[in-house]
Amino acid sequence: MLSCEGQARAGHEVHLAFGPIYGPEGSLLQRVEKFNASVGAVSSALSNAFAGQGIAAAQVGGVRPISLHTLPHMVREVHPVKDHVCFHHELRPLIRKLQPDIVHTHSSKAGILGRWAAWKEDGNARRCTVVHTIHGPPFMPVEGGAIQRAKTRATNYAYTLAERFAARRCHAIVSVADAMTNEFLRRGIGDASQYVTVRSGMEVEPFLHTALGTGQDRASVRTALGLSDSDFVIGTVARLAQHKGHDDLLDALAEDLKRNPHWRLLWVGDGWWRDRLVNKAQSMGLGVREVGEQRAESAAQVLLTGLVPPERIPAMIRAMDVLAHPSYREGLPRTVPQALLCGVCPVAYDVDGTGEACRDMQTGRLVPPGNIAALRDAIRWCAEHPAERAALAARGREECRTVFSAQEMVRRLEEVYTKALQRTL
Repeated sequence: MLSCEGQARAGHEVHLAFGPIYGPEGSLLQRVEKFNASVGAVSSALSNAFAGQGIAAAQVGGVRPISLHTLPHMVREVHPVKDHVCFHHELRPLIRKLQPDIVHTHSSKAGILGRWAAWKEDGNARRCTVVHTIHGPPFMPVEGGAIQRAKTRATNYAYTLAERFAARRCHAIVSVADAMTNEFLRRGIGDASQYVTVRSGMEVEPFLHTALGTGQDRASVRTALGLSDSDFVIGTVARLAQHKGHDDLLDALAEDLKRNPHWRLLWVGDGWWRDRLVNKAQSMGLGVREVGEQRAESAAQVLLTGLVPPERIPAMIRAMDVLAHPSYREGLPRTVPQALLCGVCPVAYDVDGTGEACRDMQTGRLVPPGNIAALRDAIRWCAEHPAERAALAARGREECRTVFSAQEMVRRLEEVYTKALQRTL
């Protein structure tokens, strides 16, 4: 969304195509509608101001609304029938109709179909420039029993073949982390000359600064969550889903949570694994409380916020003492630099590009993935060394304020588009 808004503000004509919005992760559709409404209001004001002078509002304001296109069959899971319909009856007709100069695809499933649809083999047709962003690897960790491991290896190999196919049908591949580039090249996907790293940008100001009187400051948020000043809060901002590491946090910290009455787990987000995780926590003797509920478990060790609007995420992170991100599968997790921007120390698994933002004992604590004991020790260290923990976060904050800004991302993407367009000519 931020890249779309940045391109629109630069005066480009931007179209956003997406699949059905459903599930507990929430949606950014309202964000787009709000942006378009603001653009419409400005355009209307400019039209009135220059009425009768023969000057269009777009010529003066330069900002255009983002055109939205819902693709009903662009679903998340692999689905041969829906994928076929999406490719032949939704994506290709849309691209033929729009005749874009650039098609920029995101993520694996949409990226494979989108690049294939945008790559015009017909020499008589105007070829558009195709750019793809890798936000995270589609390859799943190989784990479980023999049958499950075999299935995962087969799925990973199928994705590798599909990504190789798609890489031959784009001019540039953007990685959010150097680790993504290395992983894809190791699998023989694309050519090194196609890759460029552009960090996934964000609006850094809400994380860096708190507006007075808004209730977004640390003390106000902790009070609203039912937390005291003396509580040591280990928070996560992630879907309650597979490979996000919530199980590992429970396994690592259950005894510490019961032994230390002021330790709290704060889970920000929702997901399909919510009920299973709640049942597991309760079976381990931990109290669980939904934020806002008035129940006897007011001193519960595990707090769940449910789905939180994006604009509330900075406040949630500020309420934490540690941001725990023991995820097994990431590109470069946005929550890690977000925590650093808030002055909160991250503790994360060393997977994919996570270590490019969270460097152990420099800008956080980085531990081997799946190492429960190391995860426990790192969080204990944070609890026992508040001054050192704050110093790590402060160093990371200074590094992230420019590198992860939305403005820097949009600027870098403009450079990628310009070079990719030259490859198309």
